[in-house]
Amino acid sequence: MTMRLATLFALAALVTSIPAWSEEWDRFRGPNGTGIGPDGDLPVVFGPDRAEVFRTPLPPGHSSPILAGGRVHVTAFAEDEFLTIALDPETGAELWRAVAKRERVTEVDSRNNAASPSVAATDDGVYAFFPDLGLIGYDEEGREAWRQPLGPFDNYYGMGASPILAGDAVVLVLDQNLGSEIVAFDRASGDVLWRTARPEATSGHSTPVLRETADGLEILAPGSFLLTAYDVADGDARWWVRGLPWEMKSTPLLEGDLVYVNGYGAPLNQPGNQITPPTFAEALEASDANGDGALARDEAAGHSDFWFDVIDLGSNGLLEASDWAYYEAVLSSQNGILAIRPGAPGEAGDLTEPNTVWSYRRSVPQLPSPLLYGGVLYMVNDGGIVTALDPTTGRRLSQARLRGAVDAYYASPVAADGKIYFVSELGLAAVVRPLDPGEESRELEVLEVNTLGEAVYATPAIAPSRLYIRTVEHLYAFGPGE
Repeated sequence: MTMRLATLFALAALVTSIPAWSEEWDRFRGPNGTGIGPDGDLPVVFGPDRAEVFRTPLPPGHSSPILAGGRVHVTAFAEDEFLTIALDPETGAELWRAVAKRERVTEVDSRNNAASPSVAATDDGVYAFFPDLGLIGYDEEGREAWRQPLGPFDNYYGMGASPILAGDAVVLVLDQNLGSEIVAFDRASGDVLWRTARPEATSGHSTPVLRETADGLEILAPGSFLLTAYDVADGDARWWVRGLPWEMKSTPLLEGDLVYVNGYGAPLNQPGNQITPPTFAEALEASDANGDGALARDEAAGHSDFWFDVIDLGSNGLLEASDWAYYEAVLSSQNGILAIRPGAPGEAGDLTEPNTVWSYRRSVPQLPSPLLYGGVLYMVNDGGIVTALDPTTGRRLSQARLRGAVDAYYASPVAADGKIYFVSELGLAAVVRPLDPGEESRELEVLEVNTLGEAVYATPAIAPSRLYIRTVEHLYAFGPGE
């Protein structure tokens, strides 16, 4: 038996004996990406000096706080260094700080930065992905155990997906213009267990979730146009469903026998706004002045001005036939949230037709992931409009702009203790009472809008009687209060 086969058999045996995910907030969006924390006495009114347990200054970074092993973990960057920091969850005191030299600098979108992916963590390990360096495994004391150099990457907005743990593997989705892949690394050694190409995926930022099945554990990973399920043991694509937009940022949500995934590409991907571009042959005939069979930026003027950098997948300053085919696919895709029935044991391949249960195409978020809490599915779009849907049918139950919403929303909603928390870019934290799906009244009740006074891009984390919010300057912990 080869070493690779032995490793795969060991991994397959392991994932049958280890729970697929923890009850701790040990990855982006908490237990299996649900955004739901444990119940406890969580605050309604909070902010600087109000229900504040601690406020700890942090270097820059957009990664979300992660809770595991009695620690709060964040990443950050400072000049030519990347930082992984562990804090005491009760006092905010720094327990350790691991420093890694920055290998390169990549320009990214203003909503992104060099420390956007969140860590995955356990009692005895912390796994941090820095796109300008790679994936690093630390022990519980912050000592570096291994490092896997990765990149450089070519992603229009910069990389954004976070690692997750699947049994004894660290799984990372690496979507970019060309060469996208999903990779599993051994948690103890950092060795690559398997890597699977994702040729359809381009500009993607979604962190996957896990699903336990009779056939073993699988990874549900959104990407351009597809949701794909991969076998944790060997990385094989088991099944997939089409119908997603060309750009995916949100984390999917698995609840019962349905998985919900939303995506937003651009305003032209809204139903009613869509256009059909000329064929590549028509564009060449009209604009290929030098007759080289491709369109330079000046030649493409009037055809794809806004889209040029997006669809120039090779980043060579030329639109070729493959780029144009992608352009056509991009413009034909639609924004929306889909409810998908995952493949049953033995089902494989394209399950789009039989397994797409419903879709909703209006006012979907670009960045925040959906939340299913108390039998209602919630989304908040970039402008602070909250849409509540019946998760079984997709029927809209309620839609309204949050009270106090005056800016953008990049953090995903989280919930526990009968409260839903929506936090805006300007640090306006709305506390909302969940809808009762059995009541006639569908008005969203905002209990309080709290002002943090600092910008927020990270998604909050929840522990019993604790709400952790990372701003651009601090990590806050709030507890029972007013």
